[in-house]
Amino acid sequence: MFTLPSMWNLIISTIVFFIAAWYFHRVLEEHGLPKGMTRGLLVFMLASVISWGAGDAVDWVQGKVEGSSGRVHNSQNLTQLLDTLSQLKRQH
Repeated sequence: MFTLPSMWNLIISTIVFFIAAWYFHRVLEEHGLPKGMTRGLLVFMLASVISWGAGDAVDWVQGKVEGSSGRVHNSQNLTQLLDTLSQLKRQH
């Protein structure tokens, strides 16, 4: 199911991304991995996974606290919405 990310998800995952990127960069520097595209890509991928997990955790906690949010269950809902909007546009 698809849900729109909350503002907290965006804020927390962005902060976590930069902290994780800094941390992984430092750890790989200490282990002697030379600077370059490989290390940069590895840092980016690891920080992205950690950030995604943190954002998902924020959504899970928010869902437990506030209850479930509106979710798109299938593409038929979107199709019905677009049909309704086009009918309203033709009326005006």
